[in-house]
Amino acid sequence: MLASIDPELDHGPRTERSATMRMCAVSREVRPIDELIRFVISPQNDVVPDLKRKLPGRGMWITASRKAVAEAVRRHQFNKAFKRELRIPQTLPADVEALLVRSVTEALGIAAKAGQVVAGFGKVESALRGGTVEVLIHASDGAPDGIRKLDVLAHQNDGNRGAKPQIPVVTALKSIELDLALTRSNVIHAALLAGPASKSFLSRSQMLVRYRMADDDKTAEKHGQDF
Repeated sequence: MLASIDPELDHGPRTERSATMRMCAVSREVRPIDELIRFVISPQNDVVPDLKRKLPGRGMWITASRKAVAEAVRRHQFNKAFKRELRIPQTLPADVEALLVRSVTEALGIAAKAGQVVAGFGKVESALRGGTVEVLIHASDGAPDGIRKLDVLAHQNDGNRGAKPQIPVVTALKSIELDLALTRSNVIHAALLAGPASKSFLSRSQMLVRYRMADDDKTAEKHGQDF
């Protein structure tokens, strides 16, 4: 049974634990909460993205799309929903994207500390041949030749995974962002090995890609398992 849907604001994170759907304040479409971003207001009247949906206070929901957030700023949607004058920077769409990138790099960093990440072409290639890779990662600014070679190997291994889904390929981060997450230099290729961290990393990566690609009317879909 779906929770009741308030078209403007929710009543705080505690009352929304069982909710699976919310209405986007911009498009007025009802979507799964995983396809939206919750925003709350700080005591200083700043708009704050609540990516984990845990911040106190009433929240407004917007489709996880840079275009949708920009439209909310342009139409003064935050002021209207919260019924007060707020401090809303024109850079909010870019600020949200930066927070999403940080969320992805943090998830990758946690996986690395748990020993669930290998980095470097040779180590990734060996892990792929050994069948231990859960997620393949390439820097978005990496050389096409190296990316192609590892992708071919990953797809060859897909047929040996039995009932398991094919290996997802993530290209959402730049090399400098991979460097930051893994605390090393010049990371172009990496791989997540089996472990609980892969699910969180994939979920956050998908949200980042959706934010960059989606529009107000249609959620960005992954092409195959690459995102």
